[in-house]
Amino acid sequence: MVSAVCTDGAPVMLGKNSGFGVLVKADAPHIIVTHCILHRHALATKTLPPKMAEVLKTVVECVNYVRNSALRHRIFSELCKEMGSEFEVLLYHSNVQWLSRGQVLNRVLAMRVELALFLQDHQHCHADCFKNPEFILILAYMADIFAALNHLNQQMQGGGVNIIEAEEHLKAFQKKLMLWKRRTENNNFTNFPLLDNCVSKIEDVSGIGDIPVSTELKQTIATHLDELAKSLDRYFPTRESYPAWVRQPFTFAVETADVNDEYLDEIIEIQQSQVQQQLFRTTTLSTFWCRQMDKYPIIAKKALYVSIPFVTTYLCEQSFSTMLDIKTKKRNRLFCENDMRVALAKVKPFISELVSQRQQQKSH
Repeated sequence: MVSAVCTDGAPVMLGKNSGFGVLVKADAPHIIVTHCILHRHALATKTLPPKMAEVLKTVVECVNYVRNSALRHRIFSELCKEMGSEFEVLLYHSNVQWLSRGQVLNRVLAMRVELALFLQDHQHCHADCFKNPEFILILAYMADIFAALNHLNQQMQGGGVNIIEAEEHLKAFQKKLMLWKRRTENNNFTNFPLLDNCVSKIEDVSGIGDIPVSTELKQTIATHLDELAKSLDRYFPTRESYPAWVRQPFTFAVETADVNDEYLDEIIEIQQSQVQQQLFRTTTLSTFWCRQMDKYPIIAKKALYVSIPFVTTYLCEQSFSTMLDIKTKKRNRLFCENDMRVALAKVKPFISELVSQRQQQKSH
């Protein structure tokens, strides 16, 4: 009954000799084993040039300095209130939480004036960093690029995303990186709004006003975009393209296909059906092909084989979060299998009927 397995990429799961994937395929060769696309995406984005890595390290140290002490945290919040800041709290960075880097950098950039004053009052070693124009520009660029990476990450999340859609998002992002690199080299920072704002009308702590982007910094940004594109290529190698009719069965040109292709007869039939066209527009790709299994079994089976592999470990993460919700510290001995089934099932249970049946059983 199992057709696909998605893992987090740990050696014990994807090891070549005794990994879980190898052992599964030894018993059932038809099973497709995939590495979670979100885990790969998180690994691919860890590449940073030395200057940017140093800025990220400094920002994390400054945030931890404020957040690690309840007293300092309260004093900083009061300072933000007095200055009329949009935010009053800095966010923690965690390597486990993939989206946290972009959120932390964005918040620090928005609160850079308040943070600089606070660090200066406490004579912190990084207090002068926020007076450095280059530091501010790198911080703004990193907030922008991680916001873009977070947006890509969110596009690939959820239970309804199939592997074709996820790879389309990735390919589009990889092509955009090269475009952004060329624009940056031409002093066009349209794709990095926070950086563009700093370049044109920043009111930074140093009081300098407009900050120009040096040639060296532009080269650093271009290098990072280039390395990021290469890293994504390494983690997401180009593979054989999917049949065009799987993604767009009604716009597929039958005349361009091989006449000996066994799928063509059913494709022609399905293209002439107005009912199927309406169904295609109103359902997901996987649901559409599932509903064709009875009428068009040949193409439906092929299409589902292409689109059925799990894209992410989303279902596992969702189950784990549900378990943490149910099995709290005060209910740590609870056997929560049935509760989890109710919480995770897409079918809504008739609780009142189940309770009445249970009461009847007890009475008998």
